[in-house]
Amino acid sequence: MQLQNHLIFKPPFLLFCFLIYIGCAKAQVSIPPKPDGFWYHNRAPNPDSVVIEAFFDPVCPDSRDSWKPLKEAIQNYGSSIALVVHTFPLPYHDNAFLASRALHIVDKLNVSVTYHLLEAFFGQQEKFYGRATSNLTRAFVQEEIARFVVDTVGRSYSPAIFGGFRDVNSDQATRISFKYGGLRGVYGTPTFFVNGFPLPDAGSALDNNGWLRILDPLVNKQDFFFFLRENRVPNTWLIVGALGVLEHKATTTLPEV
Repeated sequence: MQLQNHLIFKPPFLLFCFLIYIGCAKAQVSIPPKPDGFWYHNRAPNPDSVVIEAFFDPVCPDSRDSWKPLKEAIQNYGSSIALVVHTFPLPYHDNAFLASRALHIVDKLNVSVTYHLLEAFFGQQEKFYGRATSNLTRAFVQEEIARFVVDTVGRSYSPAIFGGFRDVNSDQATRISFKYGGLRGVYGTPTFFVNGFPLPDAGSALDNNGWLRILDPLVNKQDFFFFLRENRVPNTWLIVGALGVLEHKATTTLPEV
């Protein structure tokens, strides 16, 4: 990672500031007008969906590396999976807040291009941190990011995008996302939750096999429950309960005699 040399002298101080900020977030967070996050393909979950929540930093290399296998898993399982991404700009990633803010601006303008912009940031991260921006002012970097966004999503959005960076609402939306992550115990990216439960190894990318091991049992179980319910199979809940007992026995190690 290009940030290593930049961070040699700063981690203790940055970690201290980060923890203080998280504490303030927990103390001061206000209820937003709508739930946080960007739904993939603008598709909210149905009652039978397995819900994945991903906390990403647009300029985090680990977030970037985790996106391709996650995207392939979602495409593989189709509507059985619902994904929502929350921005979580880490304080030690240069310009992470500005990149996250850009996503909130674009999502308000056209939800269908939000993930296109996220992938563009992942594909050209080197433009936005480390040596590429170390001698530039924040105002100049913001201007460059706005131009990058316009080039990515279309010039017809130019006035709204540049105006979005002057709008306090986009700043507030980005702060709310970060505070929401703090309330959920997020401290690194990527961090994933599946059906509300955190996956281990926060800050590390999952590969295709990792997602397969997690999602396959959940999706197959949901498909079976859906079949029972839709076909009005008698004693559905007795069957479900019996399967739960069998599953528990199958995964329980018997004591040695």
